[in-house]
Parts: sequence; C-alpha cells; structure tokens
Amino acid sequence: MQTLNLDLGDRSYPIYIGQGLLQQPELLTAHVQGRSCVTVSNETIAPLYLEAINAALKSYKQSAVILPDGEAYKNLDTLNQIYTHLLEVKADRKTTLIALGGGVVGDMTGFAAASYQRGVNFIQVPTTLLAMVDSSVGGKTGVNHALGKNMIGAFHQPQAVIIDTHTLSTLADRELSAGIAEVIKYGLIRDPAFLTWLDANMAALLAREPEALSYAIYRSCQHKAEVVASDERESGQRALLNLGHTFGHAIEAAMGYGQWLHGEAVATGMVMAAELSAQMAWLGPADVSYIRQLLERAHLPVDPPPTMTGDDFMRYMSVDKKVLDGSLRLILMKSLGESIVTADFDADALKRVLHREL
Repeated sequence: MQTLNLDLGDRSYPIYIGQGLLQQPELLTAHVQGRSCVTVSNETIAPLYLEAINAALKSYKQSAVILPDGEAYKNLDTLNQIYTHLLEVKADRKTTLIALGGGVVGDMTGFAAASYQRGVNFIQVPTTLLAMVDSSVGGKTGVNHALGKNMIGAFHQPQAVIIDTHTLSTLADRELSAGIAEVIKYGLIRDPAFLTWLDANMAALLAREPEALSYAIYRSCQHKAEVVASDERESGQRALLNLGHTFGHAIEAAMGYGQWLHGEAVATGMVMAAELSAQMAWLGPADVSYIRQLLERAHLPVDPPPTMTGDDFMRYMSVDKKVLDGSLRLILMKSLGESIVTADFDADALKRVLHREL
C-alpha cells in the first residue's frame, strides 16, 4: 500500500492506494467519526463491493442508499433520495457517509455530506479509474443541471480516500479508457516526463497490468494533491486541472448526460484545447497530432459530435464555472506539459475551432 497526504492543515487527509484495501477494515474504521454510517452506492457497484463495506462496519449502526447508475441520474432528484434516507434513519451530525462507486456517486455523496445538517463527515471509496485519479480527491462535490454540468455544489473535503485497485478488475473497458483521459491530462498540464511514460506504457494500462495502473494512479493523485493543497477553492492554479473540461462539459450537456462518458468528452475537449493552442502559435501541428494519437491509442474519441454546432458549444460554455464577470477563461497549452488559465485568447481562433474551420 502507498499513502499520500493532501495537506490542508486541520482538514488534511490520507489517500491510500493498493490492492485489496477493502479487505482491511481498519483503513475505513480509522476515519469513521461517531457510531453510525450510511453507505451510498449504485445498482452496479453495490452487488460487487457493498458486502465488504458492511463487514468492515459490522460494529457500527449502518444502512445503505442504492442509487440508479449513470451520469443521467446526477441531479437534484436523485440527491434527494440520499437526504430522504438520512432523515428516515435519523442520521445526525456524527453520522459518516461512505461514497462507494464512481465519480457520480462520489460527487453526490460529498454534496449530501456538505449540506446535510450543514455538514457531516464522509469517506471516498472510488471504484472507477476516473474517480480514483480525479473526482475522489480534492473536495469538489455537486450535481448537474440541464443547462450546465456541476453548476450546483460545494467544496467539502473527505476524511480519507481509499483506493482499492482490485476494483478495476470489474470495470468496463470503456470506463477504463475514460479514466485514462484524466490520467493523460496530468501529463499535458504539468508533467512531460509522465506524458512520455504514458506514451510508452499505454498498452500496459489497457491490459490492466497492476504495476502500471498503480503507478499511474499514484502519480495522478500526487499531482492532484499538490495542486489542491496550493489552491483548494480554485481561485487560481487549480483551474489547470480542467484542461479540456469546458469543451467537454458542453458536449456532455448538449448530448444528454451519460451519452458521452465524462472522460470521453474531456478527451475530445483536450484536443480542441490543443487546436486552439496551435491557433495561438503555442503548440505546433506535430504536438496536436501527438495528443490526438495518444488519446486514440487509449480508445478515446478525439472529435466532437457531428451534430454539435459552434453555437451549441458557445451556449453551454457561456455558463461554465470558469466564466468570471462575463469573461470566458480557458485552459490552454503553452507546450506539452505546460498549461495556463487565460481569458486572453483569439476569439476568431476559438470560432474556427468550434465551427471545425481549421
């Protein structure tokens, strides 16, 4: 087992990474406060791993909320199911919530924990690669709205993140690739050496070789922890973690949540960010081609939906969280491994990218 620490002063917490961690109950119970727990999971994950959570918490008063599976259910209606259960079991401020599942479960459980009785503790137990390397770390929680993704939420840090890499053995191939998109992101924004490693080890990741997956998860979490520790509430550098997300969120919202997986939309969004960076003369054509090919090797889409117009993109991008005082900010690349947050981009170049006029 490897352990990272996200340094946030008195709200710091560990990130445990290893095989078979769900069979080590002390990892979970060490971070439970109070005598009652509520596990939130979904219809896909609960039959596989809820029993292990129940066994670990056998000395606690416990119950579970099983949600429908999918991004389409990441909304206020589904969130209300969690609140209803918490009220029915008379959960109090000492109750600990356990998020067992992917990013949708983690984001909604975290938001419920942030808002139930104005804040209770929760623990992240991610079971998808994307959740392991991104959404379970950093305290961003929330739900989607038909007009924008993740526009309703709160910052609320977990007590711990427990990453059992064994759970990836049951992950669908498409979900694995979606997670690899977020792994590639870290190389593109701040770690060219990691990008080179990913290029050399893509086949090993797709084959789910344990050493390759563990290294990719550890390195990704290390980057996420460093960035969040320096900018917890995304007032500056944390926005770099959203490379490709402004374009990607527009795809998810326009196509209907769940039609494109988050990582798939982010992959295409990163290519669009690379294309705009090339229009700004920061990247060369060879850099854009390299990014496209690396994502394609991960079995990810690299072109936006043909039914989406440039106007569609602008409509959804205009309600992105990185819009400040009416000004859209984007994460672009100065080079492979170096990114910036900027509102100072060529508007005509953006139109060329969005309207596919390159």
